[in-house]
Amino acid sequence: MQFMWDEKFYESIVRKVERATQARKFFSIYDITMLRYERLVHNVKETYLVHPDGPYQGTKAALKKDKVYQSKKLIHKRKTVKFYGDAIRAAIEDACEAGGGVVFIPDGIYYTGAIEMKSNVEIHLADHAVLKFIRTKSNEFYPIKFSRWEGVECMNFSPFIYANHVENIAITGNGTLDGAADEFNWMPWKFGYFGEADQQIERGRLFALGEEGTPVTERVFDDQVSTLRPPFIQPYASRNIRIENVHIINSPFWEINPVLCENVCVRGIHIETDLYNNDGIDPESSKDVLIESCFFLTGDDCIAIKSGRNNDGRRIHVPTENVVIRKNQFANGHGGITIGSEISGGVRNIFAEGNYFDSPNLDYPIRFKTNAQRGGQLENIYVRNSRVNKSRVAVVYADFFYEEGRKGDYLPRLRNITVENFKTIEGGSIDAKYAFYLKGFTDAPIENITFKDMVLCGVKGRAIFQNVKDLSFQNVSLNGIVQGDCLFNVGDIPQGEEIALQK
Repeated sequence: MQFMWDEKFYESIVRKVERATQARKFFSIYDITMLRYERLVHNVKETYLVHPDGPYQGTKAALKKDKVYQSKKLIHKRKTVKFYGDAIRAAIEDACEAGGGVVFIPDGIYYTGAIEMKSNVEIHLADHAVLKFIRTKSNEFYPIKFSRWEGVECMNFSPFIYANHVENIAITGNGTLDGAADEFNWMPWKFGYFGEADQQIERGRLFALGEEGTPVTERVFDDQVSTLRPPFIQPYASRNIRIENVHIINSPFWEINPVLCENVCVRGIHIETDLYNNDGIDPESSKDVLIESCFFLTGDDCIAIKSGRNNDGRRIHVPTENVVIRKNQFANGHGGITIGSEISGGVRNIFAEGNYFDSPNLDYPIRFKTNAQRGGQLENIYVRNSRVNKSRVAVVYADFFYEEGRKGDYLPRLRNITVENFKTIEGGSIDAKYAFYLKGFTDAPIENITFKDMVLCGVKGRAIFQNVKDLSFQNVSLNGIVQGDCLFNVGDIPQGEEIALQK
């Protein structure tokens, strides 16, 4: 049966988030250029890296194949910059001690290290303000913090903007947060390019510590060993969070990653980071989240909903739930709205409407990623009234055979998905390999899926349905041919075979 959009529940989530995160009238303004903070501003040496042949002239894909360019060692450079990190920290502490206030970043460029937010504090960036995060990768500027990295808790470099167990915080204004990451700074760790350390080594160590249940305080990744690039903004176990209008560029990793948070509003932001693992917004084990009117130009998934990885996710066992995603523009990225892969704590009640998927590199507007190691119960996902310009692989893609596939003891469950009024832009072609690609397990089928009032033009191949139960088509048009209303069950669909819907 079709799992219906619950309008009252949807509106109650929006109201709750908006009430909890509404702009507060702080009468105290703490300008970081005030005389009282001037003595805290000082010069530091920023260490950064450049390539002997200069920036790469080709694409990211071409760089992966260019072994000669990759083999050359990077050159260490140093330059003197005026450092405002201590002034920002003092302004935040002053605002918090006064019961709340606004830390104001005026027009100009201000170098800083990690920033830790305190309760009842708003950071506001003027229209032409730039907070530029220093490229020196050390605990002097990015001290070790209790964090979560790819779904596993650890002690690692501080996220660039961090909060832990606080409430009523905001980052606002039309200014820019610049992570200053590029193909030579932070990013080489992804693949171990240019003779730099390979992230995969420490990533594997972290995951092993998580599987073994090692206490988090013993999972230490300091600047002597860590190649785990920190997320840009990560509030942890916090509530009533508003991030509004700011521009975020050049992030070393995920852009906005609230973990174990409640009442999160991300509105009107502009993300532009087309490098590696640059997910736009990743709500993780968080509750009551509103993401609206945002612009995403990313090098990975635009929105990725998560809840912890494998045993560590099951240990914490907190789902992400009650998420509203609306009126966003997905200008670049491989995945539009993705659920997984770090999804062991589960996810439920996701509402997405009025979104525009316009990425030339978009593989899937809607994707589910899990397997028998991740597990997780994924349910009650609603998507409606959206347009898509490109979908190279499939419009809706769910694959339980992602990465480790069936090698595990934790069967995922995916059920109650409705996609309604989802259409190719007028006159466009999504050039999709498949219209739909759904592959569950024999003993854990994907259940109760409804596609309704969809118009998809430019579908090249067939649909893939494997181990799917209660799959309903209602007025679905593929390349101008309307599918007859029908209901498939798991016994009706040949396992592992393509289904030739009318084209």
